Amino acid sequence: MPNSNAKLHSNHRGGREASRRELVSRSLQSAQHCLENQDFGTAYAHYLLVLNLAPELKATVKETFQFTLFKWAEELDSLARIQDLFNCYEQALELYPNDEVICNSMGEHLFRMGFRDEAAGYFHKAVKLNPDFADAKENFYRVANWLVERWHFIMLNDARRNLTYLRAIESAVRSGSKSVLDIGTGTGILSMFAKKAGASLVYACELSKTMYELARDVVAANNMEREIKLLHLKSLDIEIPKHIPERVSLVVTETVDAGLFGEGIVESLIHAWEHLLLQPK
Repeated sequence: MPNSNAKLHSNHRGGREASRRELVSRSLQSAQHCLENQDFGTAYAHYLLVLNLAPELKATVKETFQFTLFKWAEELDSLARIQDLFNCYEQALELYPNDEVICNSMGEHLFRMGFRDEAAGYFHKAVKLNPDFADAKENFYRVANWLVERWHFIMLNDARRNLTYLRAIESAVRSGSKSVLDIGTGTGILSMFAKKAGASLVYACELSKTMYELARDVVAANNMEREIKLLHLKSLDIEIPKHIPERVSLVVTETVDAGLFGEGIVESLIHAWEHLLLQPK
């Protein structure tokens, strides 16, 4: 009896495997037929089924799947079916999470729809995945020009301003401020000043996805990625101990420019004083 039961189970597994292979084969044939008839939506659905049933075929059908996805996305875009378009890209990225071509294409759709910060994130990921991907690099630089305000470049090249910040931070750290929060870190320059001055704990928050990614790159290039904790958050949303373990002893910010009130810096500093900064005894 045991041998008989084992044989039945083996036959059952073999039957299921044969059924799976048959379904995959038919779905591939149907997908190809749909592509020939330019029925990209149905072809896309067939490829989703194939890739879920037979993930071992991912490399084999990758290019055809990409082509189908992009054609179907163009149709959805023309029909203003924006949520369906995004759903398709999310499904595709679940199957190919490290595909720079899909990331770049998703970014292009987002950029055209006005979601420039989100688009920058996908372009940046595509470049990270493939630094030689020329289209993604061009797209990232293009969207960065929209998002990185011109005053960032002016401030970064203002040596006198930067030296003043550096001396002030060094003075505060020498006076005992060992934990620092940098609000609106931008490129991360003040956070790096704080770390170089000797602060033991440095946190930095940045709302803009583009500037957050840029800060990560700059901090990493200076070998401080393990010493500065970057938060993609608005300072008003920082919570203790969820985001930082305890109140800090120093808050720094370089958001004081011509757009002082437009950046909400007053509200940010009040929030930092009341909730994130150690109070004097």
